[in-house]
Amino acid sequence: MPIRKKIHFQIISSILIFFFSLCLTPQATANSLFGDFTVTDEIRLGKEFDKMVRTRMPVILDPQIEGYVKQLVARVAKQIPPQPFPITATVIRNNSMNAFAVPGGYVYVYTGLILNMKHEAELAAVIGHELAHVSLRHVASRMEKMKLVSFASMLGTLAGMLVGIAGGGGNMGNLGQAIAMGSMGSAQSAYLNYTQENEREADHLGMNYLIAAGYNPQSMVDGFKVMKQRQWNLSNTNIPTYLSTHPGLDVRIGYLEDRFKRMPPEYFKRRNDDATFFKVQTLIRARLTSADVALAHYQAIPEAKRTCLDHLGLGIVYTRMKQYTKAGLEFNQAHELCPEDNLILREQGRFYFTIGKMDKASPLLRKAYMRNPRDVMALFFIARIEGERKNYKQAIFTMRKVAELVPHDQEIHYHLGRMLGESGHYFQAHTQLAYAALYGLDIKKAQFHLRKAEGLAKTKKQREELKKLQDTLNPKPPKEKDKGKLE
Repeated sequence: MPIRKKIHFQIISSILIFFFSLCLTPQATANSLFGDFTVTDEIRLGKEFDKMVRTRMPVILDPQIEGYVKQLVARVAKQIPPQPFPITATVIRNNSMNAFAVPGGYVYVYTGLILNMKHEAELAAVIGHELAHVSLRHVASRMEKMKLVSFASMLGTLAGMLVGIAGGGGNMGNLGQAIAMGSMGSAQSAYLNYTQENEREADHLGMNYLIAAGYNPQSMVDGFKVMKQRQWNLSNTNIPTYLSTHPGLDVRIGYLEDRFKRMPPEYFKRRNDDATFFKVQTLIRARLTSADVALAHYQAIPEAKRTCLDHLGLGIVYTRMKQYTKAGLEFNQAHELCPEDNLILREQGRFYFTIGKMDKASPLLRKAYMRNPRDVMALFFIARIEGERKNYKQAIFTMRKVAELVPHDQEIHYHLGRMLGESGHYFQAHTQLAYAALYGLDIKKAQFHLRKAEGLAKTKKQREELKKLQDTLNPKPPKEKDKGKLE
């Protein structure tokens, strides 16, 4: 349910088509954009970039992972001055230790950053740094100075970045760099890299946000030290350029530690509260990284020292590897160590669902949901169990509730469509399957289900629902009077 599948060929093809179509954009429009880069332009460009991200990249929709990051970003964002746009957080499935912000308040956090930090406060420190760039409008200010660079070139660079990220390195990463260099040339670094002054400002202001959010200021330095260690261990391949230059990490650690001498001692007595952070790390490591790598991580921990989350992670990994006997033993061990933990209850219930033991899965999932009514994943599997039991009325009602909470997830709409079809609601079934295909980036299949729905729409309500689907799949170009600068 939570992860949009990556289809590398489709990603590359769509981005290349998008990029080359941009090259036809009139230069006059671009000059008007960058000659006077207003807040309105910033918001519109951010929306365009976010649209590209959500249609071309492996965005994490797991409610627990996404929800945690959104809450963390919101906690830090409360400390920044009022902005003319909302701060929007998105999690991207990528192993790099990275996070970045773009004009319009869009913040992107990679799973690799979450996985490699030791404490939540270190992750919050990086987020504070990125939000400082947003509040200081560093990117927007630099774009204002790039008067000779077209909008096509700018989004071409963003497209190149997306190919590199989606490919996860290797040849695809090189292709992304090639597109970026071809579209921007020497101006690429002017956009992608902040100046030394920009970074210093973001470090100091980010530190202020971190402290105001209630975290220990030491965590920013600790986070930089983790990145420095990874920089040496992995030959600088998994950290962003701006963290190794402008200025170097040693210099940044130095001037931040110098600030500590002028801070109240009580700031450094603040303790880490990492309970939720560690759970999210477990989900990312066990579900989203290579099963072999995750297994090696957990097996390296002496059995006597394994926590309930370690056993949970092993259970998830063994399930992915279809070693169900071992998985069951690990889930049982996790449950024995932490019998009331909501995440363990849910994941053990999910395991029993996977192996077809609905009678064991159902009470665990329901207990998890009763203890945490915000657990959308538990509700998702409760709905699927009702569907397996042919209790379609309850299953559909519950899955619709899940779809309202997570509206753009492929798997939710797919299972809702299947339930509707099996219960004889064919128009609604094809409608939901069309959305499922759309969110899975399969436009051909989405159009197929749209045509099926068009032939089945009879009532006024169905025609209204059909119109909404048609507009989503086949958006009309804006009227001449509605066209803005960002064309």
